[in-house]
Order: sequence, then C-alpha cells, then structure tokens
Amino acid sequence: MTTSIQNETILSLLTNLGLDTSASYPSLETLGQVDHRYLRDLKINVGNVLNSSQNLSKKHAYLLALSVAANEKYQPLIDSFSSIARQEGATDAEIAETLACTSLLSTNNVFYRFRHFTGKDYYQQTQPGIRMSIMMNPVLGKEFFELVSLVVSAVNGCELCVRSHEESVLKHGATEARVFDAIRLGSVVKGLITIL
Repeated sequence: MTTSIQNETILSLLTNLGLDTSASYPSLETLGQVDHRYLRDLKINVGNVLNSSQNLSKKHAYLLALSVAANEKYQPLIDSFSSIARQEGATDAEIAETLACTSLLSTNNVFYRFRHFTGKDYYQQTQPGIRMSIMMNPVLGKEFFELVSLVVSAVNGCELCVRSHEESVLKHGATEARVFDAIRLGSVVKGLITIL
C-alpha cells in the first residue's frame, strides 16, 4: 500500500484508527499541508477518549465510538471500530445491538424532537407507534444500552431524549463521571468524522 500522505501526525492517527492510509482525506490533507496544530490536538483527543478513560473500558469506548460512526454513516470507522471492539472482547451480538440501538435512537430523536419543538397536545398525547422491544432486555445490559442511547441522543441534539437517558443511565448505576466521559467521546468522534 502506497500513501501520498506525508504528514506523520495524520499517518499515525489513521493507523491508530485502523483506517486506510492510501485513501484520500481532503480535509485532513489540507491541514497537513501546513502542519496545522489542530492535527496534534485531534490525535491526542481521539487517543484520550478511546484509550485513556478511567470510566469506560476500551470495549465500551469502542462500542460508543461505533454508535457515533454508525449514526454519522461513516463506513470506514464503522468497520474499524467494530473490529477493534471485537479485539477488546465485544461479541457479535453486542456489536449488532449497538448498531440496532443507534438506529432506534436516530428514529426516536427525530420523533421526540418534533414533539418537543411543536409542543402541541395532539402530538404529545398520541401514541408514537414505534416498536422498541430491544430496550426491554438488552444484550449490552440496561446501563450501557442507556449510555449508548444518551450519546446518540446528544450527537443528534434531542434535548428530551438526552434528559430522559441521562436520568435513566444514572438510575441504572452509572456515575456522572462515566456519563461525562461517554459524552466527551461522542463529541470527539463526531468531530473526527467531520474532518475525515
């Protein structure tokens, strides 16, 4: 594999993420042409949230990262994060459920954001009619399922869902420090995808 990327920080970032270093990343390459200081920040931020959290195991960090990559429809990171999550002990069922949870929350975020924005009685009182059976007995466990739900809801900007899932994840035993690390991870991965 030959690469046209000359910037060592970019090469290291892509390699650490398991991404193809011979592919084109125009925004990263633009920054690399001037050796922009943001590249170092990005590499450090990504490394910290994925590998250095005191409140998230590496398996959980990569499953959360997978949920953001799936939500943002960025296939190279979906593939890479799935692979690394497996290396960290995630099962195929846990990876599948992370993807299913992301899809369900994307659905719910649109629906409940609409309800919240309009504030009309009819929309508030009418049953959603959206099946959510995977929430009943998740393979990931209730606490982590709620944490994934919270991160996806935060990325999608659904205030009602963020409040609901933050309350629920704390009731299921998460600490505020764990929630904070998960949200920080979600924001960094979202920013990473923006520049990839």
